[in-house]
Amino acid sequence: MATANKNLSAYDKTTIPNAKDLRFGIVVSEWNEAITEGLYEGAMEALLDCGAKEENIIRWNVPGSFELPFGAKKLIETKPVDAVIAIGSVIQGETKHFDFVCSATAQGIMDLNVRTKVPVIFCVLTDNNMQQAIDRSGGKHGNKGAEAAIAAIKMASLG
Repeated sequence: MATANKNLSAYDKTTIPNAKDLRFGIVVSEWNEAITEGLYEGAMEALLDCGAKEENIIRWNVPGSFELPFGAKKLIETKPVDAVIAIGSVIQGETKHFDFVCSATAQGIMDLNVRTKVPVIFCVLTDNNMQQAIDRSGGKHGNKGAEAAIAAIKMASLG
């Protein structure tokens, strides 16, 4: 495994644009809430650490990861945001449902990136088991929410 015993969420603030004038939307799946809340907390901490103002961050919840693209689309259409972070967690089960949800969610988020002027950051964990999700939502491999926040800042600052 490429991430074995590595925390990949460290970042150098001197290489990241200041986020003080940027507006962010965060769409959070309620499914696997213990995981998605950890990802949300990581994203918020990184955004605030890089200068974002709390009043410039909008959070919307959706039922599951499959609903993230629609939630992100509606947020882009109704709120003035510079980037959206889509946070979800899909854990492998005994059926093919995992494959369909992961594929459709990734495709939906990619479609938004191609069709809108607002970057949508894919922060959806697609893990084989709960321990892998825990390790990536604030555990031994860091917090993918923080990594998504840094990507959102960088993408919103392109131009």
